Amino acid sequence: MTESSQGGDKKKPIWRRYVLWGMPIGGVAAAFVAGIIFWGGFNTAMEATNTKQFCISCHEMRDFVYEEYTGTIHDVNRSGVGATCSDCHVPKDWTHKIIRKVKASRELWGKMTGSISTKEKFEAKRVHLAMNEWERMKANDSRECRNCHGFDSMMPEFQKPRARQQHLNAMEAGQTCIDCHKGIAHSDLRDRADPDYIEKLETPNPAFKREVPQEYLASLKFITEKEAEEEAAEKAAKKAEREAVQAKIATAVEAARAEERATLEGEAGDAAASGSTGDGGGGTVAANIDWNAVAPADMTLFYPGQASFEWVQNGKTHGGARPLTKGGDACTTCHAKELEAIGTKIVAGGETEATPIPGKPGTIDATVQAAHDDENLYVRLQWPETAHSPAPFVEGGKMDPDNQIKVAMMITGTGIELGEQVGCWASCHADNSYMPFDPGAEAIAANADVAAQLEAKETITKYLTESRTKVEVKGRRGKAQGGWDKLKPAEEIDQLLADGTYLDLLRVYADGTASNGYLLDRRVENGGEMEAEASLAGGVWTVVFSRPLNPGAPGDIPIEPGKTYTVGFAIHDDYAAARFHHVTLNTSLALDDETAQIDVTKQ
Repeated sequence: MTESSQGGDKKKPIWRRYVLWGMPIGGVAAAFVAGIIFWGGFNTAMEATNTKQFCISCHEMRDFVYEEYTGTIHDVNRSGVGATCSDCHVPKDWTHKIIRKVKASRELWGKMTGSISTKEKFEAKRVHLAMNEWERMKANDSRECRNCHGFDSMMPEFQKPRARQQHLNAMEAGQTCIDCHKGIAHSDLRDRADPDYIEKLETPNPAFKREVPQEYLASLKFITEKEAEEEAAEKAAKKAEREAVQAKIATAVEAARAEERATLEGEAGDAAASGSTGDGGGGTVAANIDWNAVAPADMTLFYPGQASFEWVQNGKTHGGARPLTKGGDACTTCHAKELEAIGTKIVAGGETEATPIPGKPGTIDATVQAAHDDENLYVRLQWPETAHSPAPFVEGGKMDPDNQIKVAMMITGTGIELGEQVGCWASCHADNSYMPFDPGAEAIAANADVAAQLEAKETITKYLTESRTKVEVKGRRGKAQGGWDKLKPAEEIDQLLADGTYLDLLRVYADGTASNGYLLDRRVENGGEMEAEASLAGGVWTVVFSRPLNPGAPGDIPIEPGKTYTVGFAIHDDYAAARFHHVTLNTSLALDDETAQIDVTKQ
């Protein structure tokens, strides 16, 4: 064999001997290793740009927005699970992450050109930047939020009543996290955006509707039943407390009568003693009613401050505006179990209270009892006297020195915007007395025709939107909210009254005098039949009043069997006047109906 032939039989190296996908296996291996190295390096670099340290490496992020994030619930919390920048602003899956990174590269141009290099420049563009993020999260159904927060994992039993309801609404209507949860890690810019834009952005998307998880419904059922049991136990405890208070009142009343009998003679003395005590049970107004046989309704009246009818409808100021105006929710749907927290917050001063009264209580706990016979409705309110807290903005600290207390009951008529959902709130406007857009005496006098029709001199009383041609709700472009001077013609007002579009208003004063009337274009006293008495005994105020079931006077709503009425109560305590009262939310009242919050019992 020749040398050349021996060389021809020489074997190829193993890395060239085998072929895979048309390439020597060695080349495939080299490409694989190179791919790993490239992928590892690329992914490492990619993830490095997702760290908090990278995000705050430029002063714009560190000095402007990171400071706001520090200390929020997404930074520090009881469980120690924090969310960094990328958790909220960068998708987890590869495809959307790459798309987000490509889009975010535009931020490098902003850095290079210095478009947000100073605090002033940043604030000038801030709303625009926030809108970009809102729109991105709206389009992807808040994907980054749902990486941690899923409806399927929510347990209503650990949520506040308002959150339970809103999350249920969100699933059923097709809303997403960013609709409600703006400004949770940075400043909330919602009120700086155009209201029309916000309304469009937060409109539910049918594509986001979800079937409510069975676990959610089971948890909701559990907590609802548990709270009902706790409420029943609380009512029993309050009943025992009331009985003790009533015994105290009875003792005080008997002592007063004994003192009167000791100084007065005969029937005149007895009559004077009976009239002066006004104990609510033995008085003259409801002498035929056995209040011990009438189940009381526990009512929490809270301090509303300057939260007007316009305020509650405005999404910039009230997060529940959409559920109220679009979803049909009532005020009590979200707020029934948080009145103490709301009242305490508002009374301390802030956005909805520009002139706080130090020491004023945020809530008043009262009981309401109602009964009827064949002709009349009888109502009794009782609540503990509150300590005096002088109002710092009036001489002497007493806004109404002649009346330590005043009580009002309003019955909602027909055709009132959101009437059944908000009750008497429909009459509280942003341009009433002591409200943010109170026009003042000069502006009222300057509009002589309207002032004459309203019989207004220095202040504007409560009124219904239906009595105006226009009421400004949003306050766009600096417009004053309300519509006191946009009064409809007198003949249209008369027609509204004839149609039952008004709030029936019953008021009782500290000396037991009363006024009957209604609210429509203004507060009107109609001279309708009404009797009342008020007394303070044993540290408890008792107010009793009555009126015919079918009074017949213009502005008086007949109370008929089989119908449920939306009512509201207000207590001006501690010599308060105007809006400085405590109020209930929408409350149901019906004759002989245990399902109503106030069951008017037949006697």
